[in-house]
Amino acid sequence: MAVTFNHTIIASKDRDASARFFRELLEIPEAPSWGPFLNIQLADGVLLQFAEPPVDSIQMQHYAFLVDDELFDRAYQRLCEHDVEHWADPQMRRPGEANTEHGGRGVYFKDPSGHAIELITRPYL
Repeated sequence: MAVTFNHTIIASKDRDASARFFRELLEIPEAPSWGPFLNIQLADGVLLQFAEPPVDSIQMQHYAFLVDDELFDRAYQRLCEHDVEHWADPQMRRPGEANTEHGGRGVYFKDPSGHAIELITRPYL
């Protein structure tokens, strides 16, 4: 069997708000959930499992999503409409922009729990 990525747990201040943020932004339907997890499932079957950890602080993680141009346009429009602070670069030096690097487009922003999120339209490799 080939190795494939199956799931990751994303620590969330509010698992409902985090899952809703990603579902609405990336146009992902609800997925069956269980235990402490609120799940969404990507088209390739990967589960993003949102959970509220029993600690006061959440360490920021980085998650990058490869999307097509049409979804990028819609997601970027939603970010702007909801006044989500965003940047064209991971160093956060180009606020309010998207980039056109690597033969596609990209944007960086934070989710409701403070994780660094990246949307790109072309893979880096």
